[in-house]
Formats: sequence, C-alpha cells, structure tokens
Amino acid sequence: MSPYNRTGAQETVDKVRHVLRKPQDVVAHPSRATGRPSFPSHSSETRFDRLPEYEILKIKRAVSDISGIATPFYRLHEGRAGATTSIAGRTIVNFSSYDYLGLNGHEGVANAAKTAIQDFGTSVSGSRLSGGERQIHRDLDAALAKLHGTEDAVAFVSGHATNVSVIGALLGPEDLIIGDAVVHNSIMEGARLSGAKRILCPHGDLEALERALRLNRARHRRALVVVEGLYGMDGDAPNLAALIKLKRRYDAWLMVDEAHSIGVLGATGRGIAEEQGVDPTDVDIWMGTLSKSLAAMGGYIAGCRPLIDILRDTTPGFVFSVGLSPPVAAAAHAAIDIMQQETWRLAKLRENGRTFLRSAKARGLDTGLSIGAAVVPIMIGNSPHAVILSERLLERGFNIVPAFFPGVAENQARLRFFLTSQHTAQQIDDVLDAVVEELSKVRNGPPLVSLVTKR
Repeated sequence: MSPYNRTGAQETVDKVRHVLRKPQDVVAHPSRATGRPSFPSHSSETRFDRLPEYEILKIKRAVSDISGIATPFYRLHEGRAGATTSIAGRTIVNFSSYDYLGLNGHEGVANAAKTAIQDFGTSVSGSRLSGGERQIHRDLDAALAKLHGTEDAVAFVSGHATNVSVIGALLGPEDLIIGDAVVHNSIMEGARLSGAKRILCPHGDLEALERALRLNRARHRRALVVVEGLYGMDGDAPNLAALIKLKRRYDAWLMVDEAHSIGVLGATGRGIAEEQGVDPTDVDIWMGTLSKSLAAMGGYIAGCRPLIDILRDTTPGFVFSVGLSPPVAAAAHAAIDIMQQETWRLAKLRENGRTFLRSAKARGLDTGLSIGAAVVPIMIGNSPHAVILSERLLERGFNIVPAFFPGVAENQARLRFFLTSQHTAQQIDDVLDAVVEELSKVRNGPPLVSLVTKR
C-alpha cells in the first residue's frame, strides 16, 4: 500500500489505542442464578486472536502498514553477521550485531569449539548436577571468576534465564528489589517471579534510588539494587562507586548486569569495575552473558564462593537445565583468552565508539545519553519515522534495527547502533551521512500517524 493510504492501518492503531487505555483485568461478577462468579464467554477469552496481548502485537504491524514498508525485524541474514552481513544476496554494513570484538568466527574460537565436539560431542545430555558435568564447564567457570576478580562463577545455558532464575530464587515476598527503570526484561521477569516488592527508579537517578531505600528498606528482610554495567538501550553507564556506598548504607545487595559491558569497558575488557577503578569484590552479584563479546551463548553469575555454592545447589535455571553445550563452553573460554591476548580489539572498539559518537554529534544527531562505548542510539522521536528510516538505510546498504513503541516511549523511538572492533572509519562516516540525508527526507515528508495520543 502507499505510505500515505492509511485507512486500514489507522483502524488498527485506533483499536490498539483503545486496548492500551482500558483496564485489562477481568472482573468476575456474581451470577443472579447461582451466586457464583460469572466470567466472559470462553469463545472470546480463550481465542488467542482476541487477547489484549495480540492486539498490542499489532502495533508493530500497524507501523509497517502506515509506512508502507516491511517490518524491520526478523531480517534473514545469510552466513555470519559481523561488521558486514549478507541480506537478500547483498553485502550490507551491519550495525546490529553484538559481536563487539569480532570474535565470532575467529580461528581460535572456532577451533576450540571443534575440539570440544570431538572430545565431548554436541551435548552433555544432562544437567550438570545429575551427570552433565565436564571439565570444560569447570574451566569456563574459573575463567569467568578470574575475569571478574571474584572467588567463583557459574555458567547457565541462557542469559535471560540467568537473571530470571537467580533473582527469583534469591528473593521472595518478604524482600525488596530496586532497579533502574530501563533494566533488561530478564531482570524485570526475575523480580516478578520472586514476589518481592518492586520499585523502579528513573533512569540514572541516584537520589530516587536512595529515597526508595530510605523509605522502604527497614520493612523488608533482604534488599537488592540492580543496574546494568552498560545500558543496552541508551549506551550509558552508572556511577558504580556511588551505588556501592548506597548498598552499604542500607545493607542491600548490589547486582550489576554486565551483558553489554564485558569486553567493552575496561582496558582489558573486565567491565565497569575496571573502567571505573572499583574493587570488584565490593559488588555482591555480577551477571553477564556469553553471547556478545564472548561469541557464544548463555549467561553466568560471578561472586563470592558461598553465593555460587547456593546457586549451584538451588537455582532452578541451573539445577533443572542441561549443562552448556561443550562447543559453546569452549568457544566462550577461548574468547576470554583471545580478548586478553589481543587487546588491540578492545582499543579499536573504543576508538570506533568515540568516533561514532563524536561524528554523530558533529552532524547534529541526537545520541541521547550514550558514552560512546559500543552502544550508541540515534534518537528519532517518532515510531513510524524510525521504521521508515531503518528501511531506507537498508536500501542504501546499512542494517540498523529500530527500537520503538511499545518497547520504548513513543517520543523515545530510536535507531540503535552497535559498534564492533571490525567497523572502519569509512563505514561510520558513510552511515552517518546516510542517516542525515534520509532523516531529513522523512521528517520533511507528509505527516504520519502517531501511535500514541496525549491523554
């Protein structure tokens, strides 16, 4: 359809607006005949296409319908995707990869995975507790503990499940969890699972966090403060020393999610503690993923030995899950070693991040809160504009996936750029020139329908 023939799409948007405005709780009213609660007809409440969640899902499709372009998600990549990728037979410069250090496909990483398959197969065929333990797991745990400067560590098969399972297991209804408002979904889900009182503070607002602790800590058994080492949506970092002072003052645990900061922050890639000169043992719980700088998959927790012992024995996501696949564990371990041997990768990544940030600002682009360390958003401020811009950049040979409502607030729609050590200065200049040109065309074109209206 034409980008401006919006009748059908507008109907979808209007319907979604209505769904978002109305309460979603189902209220049971007593039946006059029986006195028992009477619920809506099952024909509507059990059909998946009638669920509010499905209506909200239509938002993304409505954005594409309004703009007349395909969804920017689930683009099919052909082969390995790093600083460049192949989409529909075309070589594309790729700014949507977490392969920050370019280690995915590195000969040393690949060879380690191949050797692990020869020695152990592709699966350990059981949980580590009940028969899936291999030396390769113990070696990876030890390497992760050394990387973070802690007594011990333990690796899980999923980064998302690491946060969900660990937070859900360590805290309960008598406890308090205080987090930054933009922490990852896995943290939110873990907090919800725990049943603890949950407070989200405005992003980066230490005064709000201190106030939440002061007003609520005394009424709860345990308290957890949770932040990210490098925020994956905004590209900024918290003040770790200040957070440590607060957690000590109020006798709370501090958990730092290093998914985007390991291999990115610090001269040797050890994360935010190294970057900010903080003793890593002052943080109670370090969490990280293996799927970004470490070119594998899974998650882990690093900390003191009693914490890790508890997690190995009680965390459902570890105890009741198969152990890491041997080639995955070997790849992650090899990536840690190579990262520390080939420190030029870290230096090049930081150089690219600074270059991108400086060059974007020089062109008048809004980079939000980013510090220029691998993650740099360009704020667009309108969801349809972000989607259209992403598609036009793809046509010009650049892959950048947008973030828009409801993933972020409607006025916070953006393109998220992920820099790697493999990007060149020319690629950075070229994509920023393209953004400036295409963004001007989009903003000066006919007005598009916004997904959100003021209430």
